[in-house]
Amino acid sequence: MAATKIGHGLAKGLGIKLVYRNELDEEIQRGESVFSIQTADSYVEQEPTAAEWVHDTIPSGHDLLRYTRSLFPFLSWIGFYNLQWLIGDLVAGITIGAVVVPQGMAYATLADLPVQYGLYSSFMGVLVYWFFATSKDITIGPVAVMSTLVGQILLKAKVSHPDVPSAEIATALAVIAGCIIIFIGLIRCGWIVDLIPLVSISAFMTGSALNIAVGQVPTLMGISGFDTRAATYLVVIHTLQGLPRTTRDAAMGLTALFLLYLIRSVCKYAAKKFPKHQKLIFFLATLRTVFVILLYTLVSWLVNRHHPKHSPFKILGSVPRGFKAAKVPTINKDIIKIFAPDLPATVIVLLIEHIAISKSFGRVNNYIINPSQEMVAIGITNILGPFLGAYPATGSFSRTAIKSKAGVRTPFAGVITAIVVLLAIYALPAVFYYIPSASLSAVIIHAVGDLITPPNTVYQFWRVSPLEVPIFFAGVIVTVFSTIENGIYTTICVSFAVLVFRIIKAKGRFLGKVKVHSSTDGVLLSESNKHVPDIGTLSTTADTKDVHVRSVFLPIDHGDGSNPEVEVSAPYPGIFIYRFAEGFNYPNANHYLDHLTNVIFATTRRTDLDHYAKPGDRPWNDPGTKRGKEPHDLSSRPTLKAIILDFSSVNNVDITSVQQLIDVRNQLDRYTSPSVVDWHFSSINNRWTKRALVAAGFGYPSIIHPEGAISRWKPIFSVAELGGSDSAAAAAESAANEKELQDHRARERQRPSGTDAITADSESASGSDDLKSNVRVRAPPRTAVVTGINRPLFHIDLTSALQSAIANVQELEELEQRGGSGVGEIP
Repeated sequence: MAATKIGHGLAKGLGIKLVYRNELDEEIQRGESVFSIQTADSYVEQEPTAAEWVHDTIPSGHDLLRYTRSLFPFLSWIGFYNLQWLIGDLVAGITIGAVVVPQGMAYATLADLPVQYGLYSSFMGVLVYWFFATSKDITIGPVAVMSTLVGQILLKAKVSHPDVPSAEIATALAVIAGCIIIFIGLIRCGWIVDLIPLVSISAFMTGSALNIAVGQVPTLMGISGFDTRAATYLVVIHTLQGLPRTTRDAAMGLTALFLLYLIRSVCKYAAKKFPKHQKLIFFLATLRTVFVILLYTLVSWLVNRHHPKHSPFKILGSVPRGFKAAKVPTINKDIIKIFAPDLPATVIVLLIEHIAISKSFGRVNNYIINPSQEMVAIGITNILGPFLGAYPATGSFSRTAIKSKAGVRTPFAGVITAIVVLLAIYALPAVFYYIPSASLSAVIIHAVGDLITPPNTVYQFWRVSPLEVPIFFAGVIVTVFSTIENGIYTTICVSFAVLVFRIIKAKGRFLGKVKVHSSTDGVLLSESNKHVPDIGTLSTTADTKDVHVRSVFLPIDHGDGSNPEVEVSAPYPGIFIYRFAEGFNYPNANHYLDHLTNVIFATTRRTDLDHYAKPGDRPWNDPGTKRGKEPHDLSSRPTLKAIILDFSSVNNVDITSVQQLIDVRNQLDRYTSPSVVDWHFSSINNRWTKRALVAAGFGYPSIIHPEGAISRWKPIFSVAELGGSDSAAAAAESAANEKELQDHRARERQRPSGTDAITADSESASGSDDLKSNVRVRAPPRTAVVTGINRPLFHIDLTSALQSAIANVQELEELEQRGGSGVGEIP
């Protein structure tokens, strides 16, 4: 092709060597043909190309159509909607509506906004979400942590920009955060949430819950005169100092909080006592918030009905009816500058709480959520919500748990909840007037109490990963003594630092070989999983031929926790097997290879013991023994022959890691001069990794012919049967043969008696022998190599890699004993 010729000409002009290593050298093929060509079908592995990568990456028309459809998940189930689903959604939707109304108003107070803004946010969240949802359980609306974060932003804005209305800042924050999140979702980068570990989420939730609960105690007790949004420890100190100033609000707050916990405890006990009525008890427990708010609203109305303006305790007051704040959000540079420093924390809070909750309930209820699509749902909710006056909203843990237990069937339940909220906005503002503020604080404290990570869970963290427990406590402590945002940043940054440290300091292990038998209930198994006598009672080769024996590779130092009494033998003198622990890339390549070379230098000797003829020839870092002392006798140590690298945990390599591997190869070749080291690789799972290694000269040997001697490379390949004993064709053949045998035996049982039977028996026996001969004799199975013959040093497992390495070391030793030479050389 013209393009190819132009490209080759340009490469030649620039001095680029397109083919600078010939992995199909004639002598290599000659060696390989001894096994692969004559015995099995050959296979030459082709390298992946950049054009292939582009083709796989660029979406096709079908991919674009599927992507467009994935933006509206409801299309996949709405056509199957039925009456049974509707009943479940009605029950769950009404239940959540009854919970979200008091919670929404309470959380609006956390956001330093009038209570009606909590209702606006609740309405739009549940109404819009179902169009884009991949979770049936999530309920989007105002949440405690996000509300607290918004409240902190608005309080700072009142000082720096007192002329800008708080509601405008809150709605603008929702729109901008929604735009960022929907962009992440549309480009399908939902995996970004996976960068935040569970310990960070737990610390964030626990610290935030403590922050919120402590901040509500002054309102619960009627104590005023200090900033309740200061650092948690300061609020605790000021609350204790202000206890003498407690007002009658404490009566409405403390009793409401006590009643909430009492109802939950009684319902929990009743559920165990009366298991047949668990469903009814669940709904009673769920509606405890509604019951308490209505009860204390009634008490407040009875107390204040004659003089509402002189209430003995603080009440909400007038709540406007309808969507009085509905308008186009005001967004400009000045407003964005107000919350820009807090925008990252806002996005993180909106994402991690929603995605973590949706994933958790998806696993519990056996369905899979799409994190990217969930981001689209959050983004659209927060973009459209501000047009009705909503502030940032996301998934709520408590309401999601209630919705799941209420038996929700589809995301359409959100529409039912939206109707309930709409009725509350238009029909109940007069009732809201008398709600005691202290009782709302009790609702908030009761709700966030469930977000605190219990001690038993922290102990489980310790059992799983002790290093992450200090991260958890660091996040909680920073949140308590600073702010929620700083707590989030602390846990994420420290967790990332620990991850990087683990990658950089990943420790590879040298492996040895152990022969093992399969056993169950103290009885050994054969290869067909049949019981055989105990190995201690077997005495002859005939007795042990059925025992299934296989070789496994374990760390020589038993660093994996294997039984230290089991002796792990070295693979072969001068051959090392090394397994990478966590990938092989630029952060950890140097650490791996330093460990590899240090152990090799400590356990082997140079091939040429007289490599340094004079003391002055020795390098400064290897000066040898002191004068007057005998040099160390290293003749008992083996020389380095081959290295086998286990790439089972390696998916990709990069330029840095491959270049360092080349440097180590050259270093070890100088160490073994005039010989060279064979490098074998096992379990490479990525074609691009193979391409990178081949480009660096790995995967195939290089043969030279010193003084006319020819060294034949002796590869060992793994082969597989084409239509082997496990294939469908073989199974059909076996079944047909078995049926033919059964038919023949049936005819034998009907053979004649007497003298005619002698002739019949003779003919039958002859026919039976012929039949058995036909059944048993099968043509040799056709086989083919699994890996490419052009890369004989890439193996499918460690067993074949070790066999190949040993075979070639022994071949070289025999050649040297005969006086020949088969030394390889890296060109």
